[in-house]
Amino acid sequence: MSAGSNSQVVHAPVGTVVAVQANYYRVRLDTFIPLEARGVDYLLCTRRSRLKKIGQQVMVGDRVAVEEPDWVDGRGAISDVKPRQTQMDRPPVANANQILLVFALAEPNLDPFQLSRFLVKAESTGLAVSLCLNKSDLITPEMRQKWCDRLHQWGYDPTTISLHEGSSLTALQHQLANTITIVSGPSGVGKSSLINQLIPAIDLRVNSVSGKLGRGRHTTRHVELFRLPDGGLLADSPGFNQPDLDCTPTELARYFPEVRQRLIEKSCQFSNCLHRTEPNCVVRGTWERYDHYLTFLDETIAHKETLNHSSQVEESTKLMNNKGEDQLQVEPKLATKKYRQPSRRTQKQTLRDLCHDIEESRTESD
Repeated sequence: MSAGSNSQVVHAPVGTVVAVQANYYRVRLDTFIPLEARGVDYLLCTRRSRLKKIGQQVMVGDRVAVEEPDWVDGRGAISDVKPRQTQMDRPPVANANQILLVFALAEPNLDPFQLSRFLVKAESTGLAVSLCLNKSDLITPEMRQKWCDRLHQWGYDPTTISLHEGSSLTALQHQLANTITIVSGPSGVGKSSLINQLIPAIDLRVNSVSGKLGRGRHTTRHVELFRLPDGGLLADSPGFNQPDLDCTPTELARYFPEVRQRLIEKSCQFSNCLHRTEPNCVVRGTWERYDHYLTFLDETIAHKETLNHSSQVEESTKLMNNKGEDQLQVEPKLATKKYRQPSRRTQKQTLRDLCHDIEESRTESD
């Protein structure tokens, strides 16, 4: 038996990136860690230069291996990023399972068009979408039921809660257990307050609704994962009031559950149907959000045309920085014709043909 056969193999600890700020990554370690690391749940890590050279980005939610951890100072270096199950760019989160859209039933009032826009954006990620309606104590039970029935026709089963009264959180906690959930929605609807109640150990900064604008003030500045007491992670994303719709016109329809249901029962005549004026369209009709769909469709068509125009401009122009000027100038690219140097074989054949023509010309003249 060799001398090193009794030595233990030390594996790099594995954890989940829960926060990214500047060039540092906060990694929450798995439960299985060395004895000397007891009491250390997190490591503040940098990224190995090798990962930077190969262009490996490290995102919140990534499963990573930490090399040569310093258990005393709580430091380490990320040496490997495990394959991702899912990836979102806005907010930048890896391995998320679902999106929890949080809206308020009042203060600010629930806007169906804005809600529809958020739902379409959430559906475009490919993740499961859940809907939570806060501030249910500010409206009557009849109004709550009316909204639930209305949204059920949209294809969603919302959970109504009141953070002020602390009601109906149990069902939501079961829904969030053992998953990575991205909490999103407009500013001021209670996302940070919801996380504060679900995870009492943290204290996210909360602002009130702007009286002048009738909407919430932005409080979250960066994406961070917070661990739930019963398991699972929550990603609190920065609030935004108008998410961009960057899908293609032909993709848009699939992000409406009402459309998906109609297409299951019967397909349209044309595979690229935009569900506007095409004949034998099974989608076009009187369902409530059809006008929302048409508005979003015009937006996606305009977005596509803008991208096509920008691509054409980039192909036909170039940026020039003239001497003595601080600003870049756009100038048209000059059309250039590429000439290929003829081969020696071609040159010799051309020369032989030329000599032959000269000899024939002399013969005719004699």
